[in-house]
Amino acid sequence: MPSQNSLAQHASALLALHQPGNPVVLPTVWDAWSAKLAVEAGFAALTVGSHPLADSVGKPDGEGMSFEDVVARVAQITAAVDVPVSVDIESGYAQPAERLIEGLLSAGAVGLNIEDTVHSEAKRLRSSSEHADLVGALRAAADRAGVHVVVNARTDLFLRNDGDDADRVDRAIARLTEAAQAGADVLYPVGRHEPDTMRRLTSELTLPINAIAIPEADDPASFGPLGVARISFGPFWQRALSVRANEILDRWR
Repeated sequence: MPSQNSLAQHASALLALHQPGNPVVLPTVWDAWSAKLAVEAGFAALTVGSHPLADSVGKPDGEGMSFEDVVARVAQITAAVDVPVSVDIESGYAQPAERLIEGLLSAGAVGLNIEDTVHSEAKRLRSSSEHADLVGALRAAADRAGVHVVVNARTDLFLRNDGDDADRVDRAIARLTEAAQAGADVLYPVGRHEPDTMRRLTSELTLPINAIAIPEADDPASFGPLGVARISFGPFWQRALSVRANEILDRWR
């Protein structure tokens, strides 16, 4: 396990990178190779995506991997690069907060995404208070460990098209506000949003906002004016590389 001092330094560096209007780009990686590729390209921090990670080992997304397998894979990534690494831990793999924090820190990770879709319980949506309670438990466990793990609280309301369109933004803001009050550092209303919606999210929520980007198609300069503080790629960088790989392989069939 990395030293507590090095973990604390990486956690502090990761949090400091989140500047609304000047977003940090965290390429979404899945193994040591992709992590080294991103760092050698000049990126200062990374996030490990659950979907590309699962694809890389032939497992389905949605907690098709065990938490132990995730920790082992993350440890390979952090051993290969010396930058802060955050990890998408889906809905927590039905593990207690203490175990989640312990496992991430033991693997050298200093940040996490936690979503409100509970994959182990027929993909139900946590209530806003239940999700906030989990965020609070993760914050408390990190505090006990002595490292300010950067907690990125995600809601899937937009991804799931949950409920009525008319008040979905209102409900997302209320849900993420509870997560912020419980100890989150970053908020992630995952989905592709119109500019007006993103401006409302970044203006009405008090913490840095994570947006998802399609790396080969989106304009990198378009996110800052919307108030975004963090950009990640979800499964889209891996998919873009797959398209290019197939183009190369097609020449040899």
